[in-house]
Amino acid sequence: MRKALRWLLALVVLIGAIGVGGATAGTATAATEPDIKERILKIPGMSLVEEKPYEGYRYLVLNYTQPVDHRNKAKGTFQQRFTLLHKATDRPTVFYTSGYNVSTTPSRSEPTRIVDGNQVSMEYRFFTPSRPKPADWSKLDIWQAATDQHRLYQALKPVYGKNWLATGGSKGGMTATYFRRFYPNDMNGTVAYVAPNDVADKEDSAYDRFFASVGDKACRTQLNSVQREALVRRTEIVARYQKWADDNGQTFKVVGSADKAYENVVLDLVWAFWQYHLQSDCKTVPATNASTDDLYKFVDEISGFSAYTDQGLERFTPYYYQAGTQLGAPTFDSPHLKGLLRYPGIYQPRSYVPRDIPMRFQRGAMADVDRWVREDSTRMLFVYGQNDPWSGEPFRLGKRAAARDDYRFYAPGGNHGSNISQLVADERIKATAEVLEWAGVAPAAVKKDESRAKPLAPYDAKLDRQSVDREQTLRP
Repeated sequence: MRKALRWLLALVVLIGAIGVGGATAGTATAATEPDIKERILKIPGMSLVEEKPYEGYRYLVLNYTQPVDHRNKAKGTFQQRFTLLHKATDRPTVFYTSGYNVSTTPSRSEPTRIVDGNQVSMEYRFFTPSRPKPADWSKLDIWQAATDQHRLYQALKPVYGKNWLATGGSKGGMTATYFRRFYPNDMNGTVAYVAPNDVADKEDSAYDRFFASVGDKACRTQLNSVQREALVRRTEIVARYQKWADDNGQTFKVVGSADKAYENVVLDLVWAFWQYHLQSDCKTVPATNASTDDLYKFVDEISGFSAYTDQGLERFTPYYYQAGTQLGAPTFDSPHLKGLLRYPGIYQPRSYVPRDIPMRFQRGAMADVDRWVREDSTRMLFVYGQNDPWSGEPFRLGKRAAARDDYRFYAPGGNHGSNISQLVADERIKATAEVLEWAGVAPAAVKKDESRAKPLAPYDAKLDRQSVDREQTLRP
């Protein structure tokens, strides 16, 4: 799914928080429990990468040995990186994934702060260093990845015996949903943020409707005008782009040329603006007659010239592979660019994956997950941003959603960083109360009166700093 598949237009993602003084009354603390590192390392397949101090927690970076192919263990193993933010074994645990690389800096997802719990954060298979060698790309699919999570959950459950929740933002929200689809009984609930649901890859009219109404008309008109102007001045800007690439050791072998890369960068522009910005940022859009210097800076700031270089694409090859084989990728009409586009069909995942990696699209994968969410899911909470392009194709809830404790809420005016705290009051209270209930830690006062629901852990400026990874290229 690029910056709008490329800003992994994607990546990304929402993180929560507890720090000093965050221990719940009557709960063991990370400092008073038996050494958690020793307990974890006794689990077969575990190895320590490093431990980082954080007051009130133990924070471990670890590797876990996983099969390359969960259906055929003879295919070998690889080391999958994950982190553990340990609070106490008598607290609930949140299983977080971004769907990409894992950060090795201590942080806390919003559900982790709400429930005052532990957090396990796992790197998605094939994102380095969690990549088998040699890499058999046919083993990169949503079932294999869900089974990675299932095995790690099974390994850790004897230590962390309380309730578990799955969460993630963007591709991580998709990942959390796929995990529940294949292993519906592992988690007690799922909180999926800004997760797109591309049921029919070739039918993307929802995005055209989104861009026809997002924000106000003046902003939409100006963004379209600037996007067109960026292609009108193509010759001058591509020359600058090529010089920048030469000066910085950047190449264009995968996409084909600086000119092809530039066309992709410009196509990302409107999507990327709404993915990471707000209506209030429309004042930063330059005038159509702005200098080429100002136009160049704006395009670079919003879309990112590094996105379609070989070096910029390499980290996200696993994402583009999945987008082109199972996840699907968004397309949208750009009638205002008529006559200015030179490379029809280039704006799609196959263009961003080296040609020696074969790709074949599996048409039923997303329809299967969509059906499961609508008909069989339970205790699922989807949070979207009203002005986030990825909300154009959201997960759909069935007619019996309320009876199954399934919810979908939108943050007013929100972008790709939307979360529970940004919902309107009634929905924020409901979402918070459900998360507490699913985690098994809802206070008696909240069970009696949901309006009293709030995070159990105090805000920690370092742990709870919201991190929406601005991935330059259209990715979720």
